[in-house]
Formats: sequence, C-alpha cells, structure tokens
Amino acid sequence: MQRHFALAGLSLRPAMRVARRRSGGCRRPGHLACLAKEERRVNRDFSFLQLAWVFTLHIENCTDILIVLSNNSEMSKASEDNSPWSIQDARDLYHIDRWGAGYFDISDEGHVVARPLQENGAVVDLTDVIEEARGRGLKFPLLIRFQDILRHRVEAINLAFRNSIAEFNYQGSYRGVFPIKVNQLREVVEEILDAGRPYQFGLEVGSKPELFAGLALQSQVGSLIICNGYKDGAFIRMALMGIKLGKKVILVVEKLEELRQILGISKQIGVEPLIGIRVRLMCRGGGKWVESGGENAKFGLTTSEILAAAEMLRSENLSHCLKLLHFHIGSQVPDILAIKKAVQEASRFYAKLVTMGFPIQYLDVGGGLGVDYDGSRSAFDSSTNYTLQEYTNDIVYYIADVCNAEKVPHPDIISESGRAIVAHHSVLIVEAFGAIAKQRKWEHLSYGNDEHPLVRELLDIKRNLPRLNKLEAYHDALERKEDAYNMFTLGLLDLVSKAKIENLYWEISEEVVRSFKEQSYVPEEIRRLEDSLGDQYICNFSVFQSLLDHWALGQLFPIMPVSRLNERPTREATLVDITCDSDGQISKFIDLCDPRDTIPLHALNWNGNGAIEPYYLGFFLMGAYQDIMGDLHNLFGRVNEVHVFLDPDEPCGYYVEEIIEGTTIVQSLDAVQYDDNELKRLMKAQVDEAIKTDRLKPSEAMRLLDEYERGLTDYTYLGIQ
Repeated sequence: MQRHFALAGLSLRPAMRVARRRSGGCRRPGHLACLAKEERRVNRDFSFLQLAWVFTLHIENCTDILIVLSNNSEMSKASEDNSPWSIQDARDLYHIDRWGAGYFDISDEGHVVARPLQENGAVVDLTDVIEEARGRGLKFPLLIRFQDILRHRVEAINLAFRNSIAEFNYQGSYRGVFPIKVNQLREVVEEILDAGRPYQFGLEVGSKPELFAGLALQSQVGSLIICNGYKDGAFIRMALMGIKLGKKVILVVEKLEELRQILGISKQIGVEPLIGIRVRLMCRGGGKWVESGGENAKFGLTTSEILAAAEMLRSENLSHCLKLLHFHIGSQVPDILAIKKAVQEASRFYAKLVTMGFPIQYLDVGGGLGVDYDGSRSAFDSSTNYTLQEYTNDIVYYIADVCNAEKVPHPDIISESGRAIVAHHSVLIVEAFGAIAKQRKWEHLSYGNDEHPLVRELLDIKRNLPRLNKLEAYHDALERKEDAYNMFTLGLLDLVSKAKIENLYWEISEEVVRSFKEQSYVPEEIRRLEDSLGDQYICNFSVFQSLLDHWALGQLFPIMPVSRLNERPTREATLVDITCDSDGQISKFIDLCDPRDTIPLHALNWNGNGAIEPYYLGFFLMGAYQDIMGDLHNLFGRVNEVHVFLDPDEPCGYYVEEIIEGTTIVQSLDAVQYDDNELKRLMKAQVDEAIKTDRLKPSEAMRLLDEYERGLTDYTYLGIQ
C-alpha cells in the first residue's frame, strides 16, 4: 500500500497521524467508524487527481478504520460548485438521511418533511404546518411535536427487546419505563403511556413532584413505577401508598441510610416495600456525561454497602422484598463497548445476590441509549456507534450469558430509555429576520487619488491579487488592518479611512479564501479566516430557553433550513439569538468530521415592500430535556407549540390537534415576583404625573397606558411582520 502512495507522490505517514488522532472512540476491531469524518480531513492533506483510495489501517490495537481519500468537495464548497443542484445534494449537505432516522427527509419541492411512522404512514410537510400555525395567529419560535413519533419509538424499543429475547432464548421478559425528567409535559407522558400499554410500559420518577404525577397517571393495577433519586420521609410514604393502591412502586436505594428509613416507615404504614438497590459500578459510560458513572458516581452503593443492605434486609426477614438491581452509567452513551461491560458487571452482582438467597425479579439497566445527533454513526459525543437492535441484543445476550454461567434464573429486564424515545418527536422552528455580513458593498465609500497610504496599499494588493502569492497577500492585508487599528487608537487615522481599510481587508480576505477552494491543501489560518467571513443570521429565539444543552454542554443538534432546499445555499453563517448576551449564539454545527463553525444557508430575500421574506430554520431532535431545562434568561419563556397527529381520514393525512400558547410577558414577570396589577398601578401613577405636568395630553396618556396593559399579554418573543 505504501508503494501505491509513493507512486502518487504521497506519504502514508500523515494519513496514519490523522487516523490515530481521530480513532479515539472506535475501539472494536472491524468497527468502520468515522468514514466520512476522515474523508473531509484527509482531503485537506492530499491531492488525488480525481482518484479515490480506500484502505484499512489498524492503529494502536484500537480499531480498523476505513478511510476514503478523495477530492470530493467539502460542505463549505457548496456555494462555489457550478454543477446542477439536486435534492440529494441537500440531503448530503445537511446529512438529514443519516440523523433523520427515517423520520425526516426532503421533498421534491425542497421542503423538509416528517414521516412519523417512517415508511408506513403519511408524510407531513413542515412548511404546511408552519403556514397553518401562521393562519391561526401563532408567532415564532414555534415547537412542532409529532406525537406519532413518540408512539413509534415506544413500539420500536419494545419490539427490539422482544426480537432479542426470542433470538437468544431468554427466559425473562422486558418492561420499559419512561424517565419523566427527560420530558415532563403531560401530553408527552400520556402519549408514551398509551402507546406502551400493550407492553406494560411504566414510569421512572426522581422527585416528589414526578412521583405525584406518576401515581395519578398510572391508574392500572400492576403499573410499574421506579423511584430513583434521593428520598425523604414524604417521598417514601407516598410511594408506599402507591403499593397499597396495587401498583408496583419500587424504591431504589441510592444510599444505605435510605434503606433504614424505608424499612422504618413501611412498618409504620403496615405495608411491605418493594426495594431496589442501585449498584455503583466500576465501569463508566462515555461522552459528555461520563463523569456521572464509575466509582465516584453521585448515586449508588459500593460492594460493601450492598452486603450491609443485604444483611439489614435479612435481619428484618425482608429478603423477599429486594425485587430489583439497578445501574446507570450515564446519559447518551456513544460506545456500545461501555454498555456491554456495564451489563456484564451488573449481571454478576445480580447473580451473586440471587445465589445468596435474594429472589430478585428485575435487572434495571438504566438509561444511556443514545441518539445519533450528527449522523456519523460513531463513538463521538453527539453520536452512537450502535443501532437499537444491537443495543438490545447485547443487553439480552450478556445478561443471559452471565446467568447461564452462574446457573441462576434470567431476570426480567427494565430499561429507562428517555432520550431515545422523545428526542426525534420535537422540532423547533425559528425565523431568521436579519443577517450581519462582514463584507458589503457600501455606496458611500468611494476611492480617489488622495487616499491614506494604508488605503492605497490595500487597493494595490487587491488589484494585483491574481498575480500575488495568496497567503502572503493575506498576511500583508492583515498587517495593514492592524496598523490601522493602532493608528486609530492613537488618534492618527480618521473614521472614513478606517472604514475603507476594514472594507478592503474583508474584500481581499474573501478573494483569498475563494482562491483556496480549488486547492487540495488549505492552511489552518485560511480555514479560520473562512469561518470569520461567515455571516451572522439573527434568529427570533433564545439559546438559553430552547437550546440549553448546547450552551451549557456543547451538545450538537441538527439544524437546517426547512424550505428552499431545491436551491443551492450561498452563504456560510453562524446563528445569533435575540437575547442581550454574547453567549446567545450557535457557532458549532454537526458534520461528519469535526463540528463545523458555520452552516450553509440561503441568502435572505427581500419582498416588494422592502421587508425580508420569512426564512425558517428547523432545530431537530429537540425532544429530550430541552423543553424543561430552559431558563428565563431575559424573561423569554416557553415557546408556542402545535401537536401534529396522523389521521388517514384527513385529506392531507394529518391534523393539528392542539395548540399550547407560549409564555406571555405577564407570565414571565409573574415567575420572578412581579404582580401585573402592581405594575399597572405604578405605570398609571407615572401617566397621571405626566398629565399633571403637561408632558402628555390626557388622550395620549390613556393610549400609552392601554398599550402598556395590552402589551403585558403579548408573546415574549419578537413579533416579526
């Protein structure tokens, strides 16, 4: 293979260095992860004269990495290609056919469509839903929930476990539970419970409010509720009340002291508790939540504490009350190898306790079933290197394998998969209503013969750029720009000259970046320059309310336009929100390689009235955690919602069943202890004073006061016309 590369005038060593640097999450031999991720990076280092090389490298006992080397265009070259644009190009650009999981696609009209039942149901055009919402007077941002996706995800997980149980002749059954903390919205929880009723699907609660909701919603006798998290006396008493009502409410012991409290309160009430124990495994998960597992985990009992708990139960003649063993290695586990190891370790704990005489019925494998947010199908933080069926196969196989070896019964399996159930069902639609560009044509900037020397030098660089070394020309332009900054700071440069210098610098930079589009190798500083040349699209939403995981944890979400996808995007942009905080922006986007710093978008169009035409972006896979974790930064509250249901009797195959209006100004203010009546009283006092002092006429003052009072009922976000 090295000989073939030598014939092409290339060295294999840089490729091996790239592969080694990027192979961190791919630890299983034969796992072909990051195929497209490596292609993009290697494209920058090699030129193949339209040839493509495919080879496999084994690196540091980590994995076999398949790398495709070619000179295919990068994502950012979309606007430079003169070839015809197709819908498939749009799919490839935004990777919708990878992260969409069959639920999202692009129509021939260039619109994003949802397929809530994948290939088995109606197709919903997001543009049609947007137009219906506008027709009903709803403003943006707007959250669209596809309730049928929730049902489909519940069914998919249950059927996957059933397939695995049949394949490996597993003697136990599967009962899933939905962790309410992932999305507490009543409509979401009720839809999941309804879809899960044939599978005896239950709930997982981690707080007293969640327990109160779960007890009310789980009305059937035998309903399963898993109680995780730290508990006080009131929590325990309410859970035991659920047992009296005929539900299977299992109290999972997170620390040894909780067990003593549970046993004491159960004696007072006169009901035998259903007890679970969370095991603190040595094994940890991976990704952004890796620290939530392992020896230093927040929850769980050590081996010594488990033995102490066993003795406590035995001494109270309550060994038969230990019904469940539980573990959790973190949310969004990207690597299947971590899951395999955790299941094997936990299964050993289960088997040893059963041989000690504890008739444990359930093994709860916790959450962690990940979602492929970036579509790379790899062990990176925002992805997963496994499928749902592989996940269930490994859980069932390894539990059975350990139990068979230890000669103990196969337990019933419980999983707490929340993210994988709800992530896909929710799409946030935001409107871009303006763009800030680095380089624009300014009519008021004209150049004459008596320009400042720095302006003349930059004009000379721009005129001669085709004949100059592009990288050297960029360095010269950058030096002139920095000189201008220093001179302006010292008072030696006028404002007009400074504006001309900055404008010329960005014009030169844009041409330099364009010249490297056709090059096989692009210097790192030119890549950074390309990112800095991107526009800023101003969008009517709050990162802190709707995308908190992105701001706080760097979690990536798929983002793309929902229309005009039959047109080639011509701009590279970052997204900024309407909060007055510089952190209110999105400058990291999914890609099959490293996260992108910009996203390709279409130029904003102007209508005949001199206003920007609506341009909507979809933020996808938003259903997990984002709904409930958003804060009130700048007092922007919850966004408007519409719930979409499929119905074959409808002409278009679906209908909008419910509208949930977002937070109003008065509701946001009330959340931080502002009383609307008091606010009105204070404003009226100021208006009366203005009338008395002749600052306002009475009629004008009353109009102002009416406008203030009406405004309190408005949506907190901008009302873009």
